[in-house]
Amino acid sequence: MNIHIEKVSKKFGRLWALEEISLKLETGQVVGVLGANGAGKTTLLNCLAGIVTPSQGRIYYDGEVFHRGKLGLRRRLMFLPDFPMAFARMNVLQHIAMCIRLYDRAEPDADNVARILDQLNILALAGMPLGMMSRGQLYKACLAGLLVVDPELWILDEPLASGMDPMGIAYFKQQARLATTRGRTVVYTTQILEIAEKFSDRICVLDHGGLRLTGKAGELWGGDGKQSLEDVLVNLRERDVAE
Repeated sequence: MNIHIEKVSKKFGRLWALEEISLKLETGQVVGVLGANGAGKTTLLNCLAGIVTPSQGRIYYDGEVFHRGKLGLRRRLMFLPDFPMAFARMNVLQHIAMCIRLYDRAEPDADNVARILDQLNILALAGMPLGMMSRGQLYKACLAGLLVVDPELWILDEPLASGMDPMGIAYFKQQARLATTRGRTVVYTTQILEIAEKFSDRICVLDHGGLRLTGKAGELWGGDGKQSLEDVLVNLRERDVAE
């Protein structure tokens, strides 16, 4: 899915959480959105998912203007927040079944569902109520729903700091990379720069609600081994302080 963000701003009270973000993202990419706390990362993802409506500007998916009322477009994407909302009394299989119905998907192959749950190490917990799970287990359960639905656009807020164990994170990264080969687009936020450098096809850096830097991974810091993504962010902050 091609994404065009055109001068998107979002205001909460007197605070501008986003200010005129303009960005084009091509299909088949893993896009890492980085920035300090309060930079606007989660607000941007909420706008992309239709959770909140931009105060100004527009978002286009494959050339079509997006808003929360367009269910056809919303079924082409799925948003997974860092603390997923789930029905506490539902178990994992019921949650996946609900996702399938909401996204109007055909009944999935049972072996594939079992394989996903096994890779996430929650197959034995398939009948456990979601309200009894740890944070990491709950995130895995909701991630399983996303993987089964396999929307065109994956939107994930801090999946690398979700409470998942290293094997769960590795499986997510593997599946996200495979998804891009099927033409999926993956947009995620993170504060873990070492992973972002290697995992992302494109990096977008937000600061004080504005898009400060964007480009292919490696281009933002030269790719010559003399600088890291951490150096780029530190230098950006130091320039802000100097100004």
